[in-house]
Amino acid sequence: MRITIIAVLLVLSAALTAFSATTLDLFPPERDEVQLVLVTAALWFVFGLACWLLHKINGKAVVVLILAGSALIGGAAMVGPPNTSTDSARYAWDGIVQNAGISPYAFTPADARLDSLRPGWLFPTPQSEAGGEEKCVGERIATARTTDGDLLCSSLNRTAVPTIYPPASEIFFAGVRFLTGPEPAYWPLQLAGLLLSLGTTVMLLVGTRRRGLDQRNVALWAWCPLVATEAITNSHVDMLGVIFVVAAVFLVSTKKVWRGGLALGIAIGTKLIPVLAAPALLRRGGWRMVTASVLSFALLYVPYVIATGIGVLGYLPGYLSEEGYQDGSRFALVSLVAPGASAVIVAGLILAIVAVLVILKTDQNQPWVGQLVMIGATLLVLSPRYPWYALLLLPFVALSGRWEWLLVPMALTLRLLVPSVPLTRASIAIAIIVIVAVSLRRAGPGTVKRMLRPVRARRS
Repeated sequence: MRITIIAVLLVLSAALTAFSATTLDLFPPERDEVQLVLVTAALWFVFGLACWLLHKINGKAVVVLILAGSALIGGAAMVGPPNTSTDSARYAWDGIVQNAGISPYAFTPADARLDSLRPGWLFPTPQSEAGGEEKCVGERIATARTTDGDLLCSSLNRTAVPTIYPPASEIFFAGVRFLTGPEPAYWPLQLAGLLLSLGTTVMLLVGTRRRGLDQRNVALWAWCPLVATEAITNSHVDMLGVIFVVAAVFLVSTKKVWRGGLALGIAIGTKLIPVLAAPALLRRGGWRMVTASVLSFALLYVPYVIATGIGVLGYLPGYLSEEGYQDGSRFALVSLVAPGASAVIVAGLILAIVAVLVILKTDQNQPWVGQLVMIGATLLVLSPRYPWYALLLLPFVALSGRWEWLLVPMALTLRLLVPSVPLTRASIAIAIIVIVAVSLRRAGPGTVKRMLRPVRARRS
């Protein structure tokens, strides 16, 4: 009976996912935020209920349900175009440019020299109005100008700036477009996201079985609404980093340090945030892991540096300034006690302390709790506008079984849907309170003393 109920909940989750992908999006200026929040809340509720019921199931049915649910919900996430972000349009463009033999860091998408490469689905033709004036039409279409001054209708965000993505991401974009060509729209990257998410599900199932961990917790990854929405519907390249981080963790924790370091370097080469997985592995991986990571990361950059030079930095400096990480305005809670640029210093100190504790206290045979704390604490302190950064957190929620950390992606999702500073501060504060309370209860009495003991011993 419970298996049937779980199956029904998974079908319901898939139906809600498909409804969200085809009906709801963030692009209309007058979007219905209430409907967005209600559907998202329903998805998370169904997900939580299904995971809770799964813990009452044993045997092979667990693996079958997890895999079937992951495929069903993931497939449903492909039925509509991206609905919270236009990032995958840039991914497609970068791949198209590279397959034409051009470095994605060399020119902005608005450069007139790239006119012949532009497919109509990414750069639609301007429409003429009654008075003869041309304009760009479409809720996800931005109005820009080419470097020659011509009107350019673009599906990309930040059309006038170079790409921001590191080389592992760029190789991935080029590979997808090499297989499909420039004309297919969003589905190639969505399919790639689905395959990567399913691959991660399989890796987690195999990894938990070999390590004697509870396989039922893998559902915390496989059925999570964030995976369906951001890894598949919106095809964020963070998913590529996730699968390499999971591989690195399993390799290093089983003393395959060199291979684990290579995988970690590739993960960091997709987006820099996977470096947060490194502190928990340092005592086991040591200089060998660091060397392998740096080597693989650097080798990925070599062809792009040869082609573009310092231009490989892309839009990263501008992005950090735009997002408020240079002046401290982006830190939702830290900015309450340390306004302005001082928030950057305070945030850095907090994360440095967390990193030291993670390095000292992490069980090297099971490093995922330390990685959960490092990544989760960083997301809470930095409070990014984009919930897809929390994709990196989810495998470690699954490996550790610490469901309370799911409040982090929930808070960040709420921030995206309802961009209100007071609401963001309240949701992040609630997440911190619940995480600390549940974690202390899990650990039992004397937790704080045990956690600080190595630090005090070193001071004495």
